[in-house]
Amino acid sequence: MKYYLNLGSNLGNRRLHLTRAIKAIGEEFGSYEASDMVESAPWGFGSTNHFANIGLSICSDLDPEEVLRTLQRIERTLSATAHRHSDGSYADREIDIDIMASDGPPYESETLRIPHRHLPQRDFFLRPLAQLAPDWHDPVSGKTAMQMAKDLENGKR
Repeated sequence: MKYYLNLGSNLGNRRLHLTRAIKAIGEEFGSYEASDMVESAPWGFGSTNHFANIGLSICSDLDPEEVLRTLQRIERTLSATAHRHSDGSYADREIDIDIMASDGPPYESETLRIPHRHLPQRDFFLRPLAQLAPDWHDPVSGKTAMQMAKDLENGKR
């Protein structure tokens, strides 16, 4: 199955953190395709540190939970910085890896939802996804990644 990932960093040398994460993902999953890097303001929390984000597409025979566990292990290996404060709110971070979508059926568990629940609201998800897979269809709205990105850009959802 093909998985579409989003990598983000807003602490320290963001480009270096992303490069290290891409290398680790490549070592774990093999070949990948990468989008252009996009800059974004923090989403869901206040910070003066802007994010650098990049999308990756990978192929894996692992089930979604195994892919998630592998990506979380990569995150922990690369950075000890927590993604959330003790109250559950988002925090600045050196590296964050999310599964945005897949070319498989929708998936939901206590720990994971594919496509990502915030995909329609996050420009820094949609622009890389639209570059990697412009014709990917959201199973909820039926729209393509490109349509979703344009809708968000135009203030529609």
